[in-house]
Amino acid sequence: MDAKLLQILVCPVTKGSLTYNKATNELISKSARLAYPIKDGIPVMLEDEARKLADDEEVG
Repeated sequence: MDAKLLQILVCPVTKGSLTYNKATNELISKSARLAYPIKDGIPVMLEDEARKLADDEEVG
């Protein structure tokens, strides 16, 4: 994940910052508890496409 891109992307739900999870290839919104997928190198920043994080899932 490009560090410059990560600096400008925000969660579309909370407008909060995101962290990159290399293991799952997702952008994580800790405040919304959502994981946005990255498909073919492109972040899919749609709430409907995001995976809800499990209550016991570590958010980094």
